[in-house]
Amino acid sequence: MCVIIIKQRGRKVSQEVLKKSSTVNPDGLGIVWLDTFEVTYHDSKEYKKLLTDRPYIAHFRYATVGKINRANTHPFVCGKNTDELLMMNGTIKGLGNDNKTDSKVLAEMLGDMPRDQWKTELEKYECRFVSINTKTKSYQVYNRHLYTNRDGVWFSKDNVLLDNVVAVYGTLKKGYSNYYGHLYNSNFVGSGKTKDKYPLIIKGLPFLVNQKGVGHNVAVDVFKVSDSTLAKLDILEGHPRWYKREQIQVVIQGKEVTAWTYFNPKQIGSGEVMHKTFLQKPIPKSFTLSKSKTVSSKTQKECTQLSYFDEVFDEREEVYVEKPSCIDCFSDLEYDGFNHYHCSACGGWFTDNEVALFN
Repeated sequence: MCVIIIKQRGRKVSQEVLKKSSTVNPDGLGIVWLDTFEVTYHDSKEYKKLLTDRPYIAHFRYATVGKINRANTHPFVCGKNTDELLMMNGTIKGLGNDNKTDSKVLAEMLGDMPRDQWKTELEKYECRFVSINTKTKSYQVYNRHLYTNRDGVWFSKDNVLLDNVVAVYGTLKKGYSNYYGHLYNSNFVGSGKTKDKYPLIIKGLPFLVNQKGVGHNVAVDVFKVSDSTLAKLDILEGHPRWYKREQIQVVIQGKEVTAWTYFNPKQIGSGEVMHKTFLQKPIPKSFTLSKSKTVSSKTQKECTQLSYFDEVFDEREEVYVEKPSCIDCFSDLEYDGFNHYHCSACGGWFTDNEVALFN
C-alpha cells in the first residue's frame, strides 16, 4: 500500500520499476523535486516524469482510507507549518475517515506538536515516513530500517522491485487458487516449458522432482517477483525443509531464461505416472472473500485447496462461513469499516482486493 521513492542526482530508477509503482499504486503521485523543493501533483499514470536525472522524493498512493482525489495525494502540509510536509507509506488504525486519508490527519496532528517530538511520535508506528522542509530545503526519513536501498535509491517497500524470476507449475499458476494470494501483484512474464525434462507427479497436488532428463518438458508460468514475495513463496512451499528452491532453465517463446522453481525431495517410485502439466478446475467466479459471506457446501468443497482463508462451520445455520485470514501469517483479520482488514498477529493491513480471489 503506497511506495515512497527517494532518488538523488546521478541515480536511476528504471521504467519497469516506475511503471510497477504506478500500476500497484494507481491513486495519485506527489513529487518533491530536491533540486528546487518544488512540489507537484499528478496522476499515477504520469510516472514517466520520474525518468530524469533530477533528484526527487516521489509518493505513489494506494488508497486505503479516504477518497481518491488531489486533496488526499501526498505530501501533506503539517498543520499551520506550511513549510513542513509529510509523506507516509502505511495505514494507522483509527485515523482518517471516508473522506480524509489517515496520513493527512497525522500531518495535521504533527502541526500541533513541537518539532523535536516528531521523531518519537512517528516511530511509534510500523509505517514509513518522510518529512520535508521546503524552507530549509531538507528532509528526514523515519523508520529507515523498514526501507530498501537498491543501487543508492531508497524504496519504502520492495514490492515494486521485481528482481527474481520464478517458474511455477501448480496452484500458483496464473488464475489458479494460490495465485491470487501470492502472485497477483507480481509481473506475469509468460507461459513456457522447462528446457529439460523433469518428473511432474500429481497426487492431489502436483510436485516436481529434481531428476533431470526423466519425464517431460513441464508446462510452467513465469513471474518476476520481489524479494519479499519470494520469501513468502519460500514459506508457502516450506523451503528448504519440505520443498527446495533451485534454479532451472525455462523456455518462453523460444527464449531461454533462468528461473527459480520448487522441487520435492521425494524419490520416483516404479511405475510412477508423470505429467506434462497440471490443470486445476477454475474457481467459481461467484466465489469472493469479503467481510463475511456464506456459500454452499459444494462451493466450499471446490475451494479446499485455497491456503489463505478458513472455513468455519456454523451448526446453527448449517452453512460454511468464510472467515478472512491474513495472506501472510494466516491469522484472523479484523475489518476496520473502511474496506480494509488488519492482522493483529503480524501487523499487516490489506484491502478487499488483497484478500479476495476475484475483484
